[in-house]
Amino acid sequence: MAEDDSGFEPKIIGFLCNWCTGAAADLAGTTRAQYPANLHPIRVMCSGTVDPVYLIKALLSGADSVMVGGCHPGDCHYVSGNYKARRRMAMLQNIFESLGLDADRIYTRWISASEGPEFAQAVRNITEETRTKGPNPMATDWAL
Repeated sequence: MAEDDSGFEPKIIGFLCNWCTGAAADLAGTTRAQYPANLHPIRVMCSGTVDPVYLIKALLSGADSVMVGGCHPGDCHYVSGNYKARRRMAMLQNIFESLGLDADRIYTRWISASEGPEFAQAVRNITEETRTKGPNPMATDWAL
């Protein structure tokens, strides 16, 4: 779906690892890297703590996309949390595809604390892809 004249601006919920992707977001801000304000960050201690139910709830509640950001595989501060997150996100995308839902609204990014510019680029890319897709058709009227 191409962008129309409705002025649609996507709402993206980001579950960001405190130690890596969250720190990269901080670095992007302090270095004044330019990226859209469409990402609404939720800082978690580890990407491995993000239950897929949180992502489903965000999408049903009106988010147009969700992002899980964590440490690069092998660099998790909690040893293997990002491997757990990677398995969970792959499983969730498979479930979405099996149900005929848009699995492409779920993003996983591995961004370390020193990669502020990469974080900004990831947000720009996700925002543009989501803007192109248009509003989330899974959003419900009973959303909180």
